[in-house]
Amino acid sequence: MAARLLDGAALAAEIKEEISKRVAELLGAGVQPGLGTILVGDNPASATYVRLKHSDCAEVGIASFGEHLPESASQAEVEAVIRRFNQDPAIDAFLVQVPLPKGLDEASALLAVDPDKDVDGLHPVNLGRLVMGAPGPIACTPAGILELLVRNGVEVEGRHVVIVGRGLTIGRPLALLLSLKRRHSNAAVTVVHTGVADLGRFTRQADILVAAAGCPGLITPEMVKPGAAVVGAGVTIEGKNRVVSDVRESVAEVAAWITPRMGGVGPMTRAMLLTNCALAAERRASAAGR
Repeated sequence: MAARLLDGAALAAEIKEEISKRVAELLGAGVQPGLGTILVGDNPASATYVRLKHSDCAEVGIASFGEHLPESASQAEVEAVIRRFNQDPAIDAFLVQVPLPKGLDEASALLAVDPDKDVDGLHPVNLGRLVMGAPGPIACTPAGILELLVRNGVEVEGRHVVIVGRGLTIGRPLALLLSLKRRHSNAAVTVVHTGVADLGRFTRQADILVAAAGCPGLITPEMVKPGAAVVGAGVTIEGKNRVVSDVRESVAEVAAWITPRMGGVGPMTRAMLLTNCALAAERRASAAGR
């Protein structure tokens, strides 16, 4: 069996085209969407992520606003920028790039973000909205995974999804999203983690398997149900820049669909960031009667 690729890079390009059209409509109504980023320190990976987000904004016509604070910035200085972004009408949505330097209270900083401007969808208010099935920003990586499955014709409704990993950014919100009683969700969801003995006993039951543990090569062909869709959402950086997935490439011999080692979930996460920003700008336009 040769697995079909769940090509996140190609799909993200399609979504960017769709967002460009939505942005053009907003601009026609006199609304310029704006995305903000707050970067503290000089972590190379964080700096790269922020640079890519600004590049994505430029591609689709979203204005971007960046604040880069030094490694020595105090908690008060970081939260002052957050308050300024909360109050800035030109910024529809923004993020605080994590991890923050040692000595800073990451939870306090993230809680200071206005939930309606939370482009990452990880503020407790937005996670609560997700629990209730209420409208609000959805965590970007889970939203991207769902889009990747649905737009590639992978049936989710009524299927058994097994998620390996219970982290705040992927595992927990993805389980909530996929179990909602709504179209393209409504799945039976099992969440397991690396502390569970005999993971294969659970993963072999999955019609859709999502590996989000951050454990390189965790999922082997013997752990996969033939014909399953397999998403490698957890990655590890080995050496200087080699990205290693939680899913071994040999799983493609068993699965019917699989994400590539590069260009799978990552581009979709960034595309959903743009989507959340566009949605925030559309809410602003609606509130203004435009």
